Amino acid sequence: MKQITDLNKLEYYIEKYNIQDIFEKDMTPSMELILFDKNEHICREQERLDYFYFLVEGKAKVYKLLENGRSLLLTFYNPLVVIGDVEFIDIDVATSNVQALEKTICLGIPMNELRKEITSDTKFLKYVCKVLGYKLDRISKVSSINLLYSVENRLASYLLAIAPNDSANTNIDEFFTCKLTEMAELLGVSYRHLLRTINTLCEKRIIKRNKGSITILNRDLLKELAGDIYD
Repeated sequence: MKQITDLNKLEYYIEKYNIQDIFEKDMTPSMELILFDKNEHICREQERLDYFYFLVEGKAKVYKLLENGRSLLLTFYNPLVVIGDVEFIDIDVATSNVQALEKTICLGIPMNELRKEITSDTKFLKYVCKVLGYKLDRISKVSSINLLYSVENRLASYLLAIAPNDSANTNIDEFFTCKLTEMAELLGVSYRHLLRTINTLCEKRIIKRNKGSITILNRDLLKELAGDIYD
């Protein structure tokens, strides 16, 4: 986590996403740009969240830790998305884990300043309600993913989601993945089942498995399998 002091870059993101239009009051003096490195957590479940974030560049995965110690993948975040909406309304600690998949930039407003200045800002509160409604719809979809989609579909969507953004315009790209045991947990499937599914996609020459990495050989076919499961 590193603060970016480039005011021109801050202004660029504010204008690009019309962030100031979300507020009735001018909140730009309280806005900061914060850089998160790949694999760094933007927030951790049950830990205090000191900023209200707008993810303006990069990509992150959202997951929860279950009581049995396993992880459950919820969704992926791409710009523009809000982190801290639930925490702003109700509680101080994060309700899920958000981890950067690549270098990710967030525009942050200190939570205490936001609560002090914005609790009567109807424009901002309407925006938060809209965001919460979208996330509620996402949660209802996530709860049915394991029942309605095959492991092949889920794996395809997961691989596309974690592939670097700078390789999205190519049909062949290689990237490092987490351990297969961790991937299996996130997808809610056994390690053996995941391994069989990976081998199936390799046999179809859609992907190629290397030591510690996976190469997408045919992005178009992978997209056909993936649909929009984790979008």
